Amino acid sequence: MQETGTSVVVKEVGSGISAEVAVRLKRRASKRLTWPAGVEPRGMRWKPKERQRQGKPAETTFADWGIPTDEALIAVRQAVPGLQIVASGGIRTGLDIAKSIALGADMAAFGQPLLAAALASPEKVVEFIAGIIHEIKITMLCVGAKNLDALKNISLVCRP
Repeated sequence: MQETGTSVVVKEVGSGISAEVAVRLKRRASKRLTWPAGVEPRGMRWKPKERQRQGKPAETTFADWGIPTDEALIAVRQAVPGLQIVASGGIRTGLDIAKSIALGADMAAFGQPLLAAALASPEKVVEFIAGIIHEIKITMLCVGAKNLDALKNISLVCRP
């Protein structure tokens, strides 16, 4: 890969971006937005779910393959501190977004829950997004973060 000197979006789909890969990507551009998109937690892995939706047997060999989203976020943030990071992979709630920001993401993305609301109605989309914002605010209140910058700097306690 050649250095581009421009912003590039790197979207990983379901297995996570490692710190080593993030460092290699960062060397190729002066500005970069990366999307670690780790393995989804809580049994919400998209590959087996998509196969199930299609009426096919679930692929189990690689069902747990990849880097979990939280681990990918922490590793990428430590390896390339100036990189702009979008968290995805199992993001379903405002709490998930707040956790992602506290772990080093600049923003978070989700698809399935928003699509589910969109399939219902435009009003459900507005209601869903308002709920997400409310959950982020509640999380910030609970940890004493006055804004998103403060949320990025809270002390974290990780459970095994």
